[in-house]
Amino acid sequence: MPVKVPSSLPAVETLRSENIFVIDEQRATRQDIRPLKIAILNLMPLKIMTETDLLRLLSNSPLQIELDLLDIDGHESKNTPKEHIDMFYKRFDDIKNENYDGFIITGAPVEKVDFNEVDYWDNLTEIFDWAKRHVTSTLYICWAALAGLYHHYGIPKHLLSRKLSGVFACTALDQKNPIFRGFDDMFYVPHSRFSEVRRSDIEKVEGLSIISEGDDCGVYMVMARGGREFFITGHSEYSPGTLDFEYHRDLEKGMNPAVPRNYYIGDNPANPPLVRWRSHANLLFTNWLNYFVYQETPYDIRDIK
Repeated sequence: MPVKVPSSLPAVETLRSENIFVIDEQRATRQDIRPLKIAILNLMPLKIMTETDLLRLLSNSPLQIELDLLDIDGHESKNTPKEHIDMFYKRFDDIKNENYDGFIITGAPVEKVDFNEVDYWDNLTEIFDWAKRHVTSTLYICWAALAGLYHHYGIPKHLLSRKLSGVFACTALDQKNPIFRGFDDMFYVPHSRFSEVRRSDIEKVEGLSIISEGDDCGVYMVMARGGREFFITGHSEYSPGTLDFEYHRDLEKGMNPAVPRNYYIGDNPANPPLVRWRSHANLLFTNWLNYFVYQETPYDIRDIK
């Protein structure tokens, strides 16, 4: 899918070097089609890395996407240049009267903090509530999945005794669900988190369906409202080197992190990663865009409600 983005966005050059098709605004205006409008609320500290990871996956389909990047009010990023955010990001007030075909909300490094103590929690829950009325389908990723399940459905998060980090085998519990079209019986997903949601809590709530899980990582994917909401506890969007970057970052901070499981060849950090989640990551995002965004969204985007 050619993603319409500003030509100066740093991710563009990286993606073009990987032969991934992105399209600049000037060329996009010459195509007489209605693009899918997708917004990404990027809560990750290294925003440029996350932009690139997500754009890599959103580009893997033949339709055109018009992308808006959003930042959160009430929080100042310390790891991304302010000039980058000012140039490429919008604020919620800029888009709150608009509708979107799809919406992605990323994780955030605040898992050990109670939801209500997160400094931008009120602003975030306003966006969560807005998405229910203004978006055809929303992907909540990692911490955002925990936060969305808590806000919308009262599902508590539970802190883990140690960070869950690595690449874990998952299975689809509903193989007829279109989100899993083309998936193998077992597929792999990177995880990087300090907390979890539990099956026993989710099963008590009508309207929530656990559609994927793993023996070692627990609940991976929860669906609600017929696919208008997906809560994904892992990081299928991670590039091959992201877990390695996080591991060495935590080492340098003196956090004594565990070696990411099932990630390095031979589980040895001196070796490169063994990448085995990329094909399913592409299928996940392509299936979401096709079956739960493109085929469900109205032609007139103003009719989303």
